[in-house]
Amino acid sequence: MDYNTQREKLILPEYGRYIYQMVQDAKKIPDREARTRQVKAIVNAMSLLNPQLRDMNDYQHKLWDHVYIMADYELDVDAPFPPPAREDFVTKPHAIDTERDPVKVMHYGRNIQNMVMAIASKEPGEERDTMTLALAAYMRKQYLIWNKDTVSDQTIFNDIRSLSNGTLTVPEGAKLSEIQGEFRQPNVLQGARTQQRQGQWHKNKKKKRSTSNGQ
Repeated sequence: MDYNTQREKLILPEYGRYIYQMVQDAKKIPDREARTRQVKAIVNAMSLLNPQLRDMNDYQHKLWDHVYIMADYELDVDAPFPPPAREDFVTKPHAIDTERDPVKVMHYGRNIQNMVMAIASKEPGEERDTMTLALAAYMRKQYLIWNKDTVSDQTIFNDIRSLSNGTLTVPEGAKLSEIQGEFRQPNVLQGARTQQRQGQWHKNKKKKRSTSNGQ
């Protein structure tokens, strides 16, 4: 029996072994015209397997590059694009940064830790408050993925304070249950959508203060 573990390693595994084998067989076709026709058919099949590439302006060029790569750059056909150079696609791996600070809370991960610090670096004010609330709501969802039990708002608020080394706190009186909408990972660099969706929280807070002062 022929097991995948015993076969040659795939160069571009996203296309599967059948496409890879078709490319290898096409290389062996002696007639150049027939070989070209076969490779064009393979490219069409590859485009069906990876429709997301069609959104790229040069997706046909990319597909042909992939054919040459799977052929180990040993393909003699009449292609619509020049064959790529091996050195253009063979790069040295990036060195792993082993001196990074450790993740403080593993179930949140480094991305959330970085977002907390990015928000904490902003000037105090409504923009920072709305982004903090959005982040708190997102962290609550991530916490519940890791731990299916319920989690109190205060636990999330304490985690934000811990991750920011005490420099970021959630606005006083905030309740995550009152935050409207579904929050995905907050965009720390822009924050525009988050501000629109969280602006209502500040308006409600101001209304409550006005009502209390009027009584």
